[in-house]
Amino acid sequence: MLRLRIGFVLIAIVLSFFGARLVQLQGMDPRSYAAMAAAEGAARLPLEAERGDILDRNGAPLADSIRGKMVIADPVLTAGTAPDLARLLSDRLSIDYFKTLTALRGRNTGSRYEYVARRVPSTLAGDTLEALEEAGFEGISLEEDPIRDYPAGDVAANLIGYMGTDEPLGGFERTFDKQLAGTDGLATWQSTSGKGVRIPLRESTLKEPRDGAPLRTTIDRDLQWFTQKVLAQAVQQYRAESASAVVLDSRTGETLALADVPTFDANEPTAPGVEKEDRGSRAMSDTYEPGSVQKVLTVASLIDAGEAFPRQKFKVPPNLARQDRVIGDWFDHGMIRLTLAGIIAKSSNIGTVLAADAFSPPQLVAYLQRFGLGQKTNVGVSGETPGILTPGDVMTSQTKDRVAFGQSLSVNVLQMAAAVNTIANKGVRVSPSLISGTAVTDDGVTVGTDTTTRTRVVSKEAARGTAKMMEKVVDPEDGVAPRAAVPGYLVAGKTGTAQRVDPACGCYRGTTVSFGGFAPADDARFTVYVVVHAPKVDGGGGSIAGPVFSRIMGYVLGRYGVEPTNGKPSRLPVEW
Repeated sequence: MLRLRIGFVLIAIVLSFFGARLVQLQGMDPRSYAAMAAAEGAARLPLEAERGDILDRNGAPLADSIRGKMVIADPVLTAGTAPDLARLLSDRLSIDYFKTLTALRGRNTGSRYEYVARRVPSTLAGDTLEALEEAGFEGISLEEDPIRDYPAGDVAANLIGYMGTDEPLGGFERTFDKQLAGTDGLATWQSTSGKGVRIPLRESTLKEPRDGAPLRTTIDRDLQWFTQKVLAQAVQQYRAESASAVVLDSRTGETLALADVPTFDANEPTAPGVEKEDRGSRAMSDTYEPGSVQKVLTVASLIDAGEAFPRQKFKVPPNLARQDRVIGDWFDHGMIRLTLAGIIAKSSNIGTVLAADAFSPPQLVAYLQRFGLGQKTNVGVSGETPGILTPGDVMTSQTKDRVAFGQSLSVNVLQMAAAVNTIANKGVRVSPSLISGTAVTDDGVTVGTDTTTRTRVVSKEAARGTAKMMEKVVDPEDGVAPRAAVPGYLVAGKTGTAQRVDPACGCYRGTTVSFGGFAPADDARFTVYVVVHAPKVDGGGGSIAGPVFSRIMGYVLGRYGVEPTNGKPSRLPVEW
């Protein structure tokens, strides 16, 4: 009788355990356990979204996606032949043998789906699969996997950036990744023991991928190509360290070209010889002292404030003792008599400082800030520097003297181009843009032509007077840059030659030469700004950057069918 009672107790305990488990499964959390059970036999297939194209202003692709394949292994079928199969795959697809071997054997226990290779051209992938089947190998399949392609190679690569296997690694590809990437989809279904074979009439789900949206830029692909070509020739001819150039639509601020040399082919970003610095935009991330191009901003500000005028007369001594140093000119001279126009035409540091004596440091800072110096352009290029307008946040009288003629401040190339363009645009600064319409960076900043701002910096009369003085710079008799002229057109411009800071020693070593200007001078359509860093030959902005400016400006005027205005050249006197 005792044994019977003990048996009943044991049976009751067991039944209680199963009852409690049943309550847990069906009453407390039925959905999670059902999902876990379903997952045991679920097959999942990611559906990759197609990345949006990056286009030039005319719709020509700067970056697009072409057909490609991902190579997939089923380790249940490939593990037994893994060594031989890995050798064949690594040879044909140029992939790592040991990583391939691991994938074929299965990185995870029970895995039926392993990536072997990504972004394989469709033809190569197809030929490889055919060779495997002929050799008797099983377990390899192909799925769609678009390949990022840069059809123009190095054209605008400094802006467009490039892609890694699964992530953007620079440029617009990275800055606007959320817009370009889209959202991947997913297909799931119930399979037989997780082998991927669909069970008829069982539940399946499909989340369609959402392709990325295109990004249209303001860049003119053909003009960008030409600008890069001319810059590359200049770097080689003058044995320069690097060079940059910008072409702006003077009226809209749209950036038609923003070129850097050296650059790289976005299809081969890690090719031998490609330095890390080549894969970004030096024009946006590097700073330099602008030199005498800065003088046009100084004199335009003085004229606007009523403190100077183009025919104003100055006695310019051979040197000028100021506080902590003696200021000299780039050319030797005795006491000379120059007008304000002559100071610009001859690019006199001393004359500029004498004219700028009418300003206090805060007055000059206020004007230069309105020109956009010391501030980012915020056109959507990551890593852009704002430059430095007032070292130590306070401009002393000594610093003001040097800033007036373009030293002791730093700028980036697009920032300075937009400042010069303010003179071209009749005294109104139009913020530059690189994106057509509107786009939002991954940092949440809205950019594009639809966000363009216009700010009156100097009066129309001040801008016009400055432009007439800038015409004298390319005058074959009075100016220092006759080689910057464009036959048939009135050109207004300014040279720049500045000492270059060498980070290695924290000292000045070598020069940066530049030329910025616009044409037609009396009704500007385009502004071009050229900067050449550390040339290894003698010369300044007029002889080195001037001819580059002339070629680029001549090309863009012809490309856009701009007719000469037949305006009369400036007759301002340079001496008195």
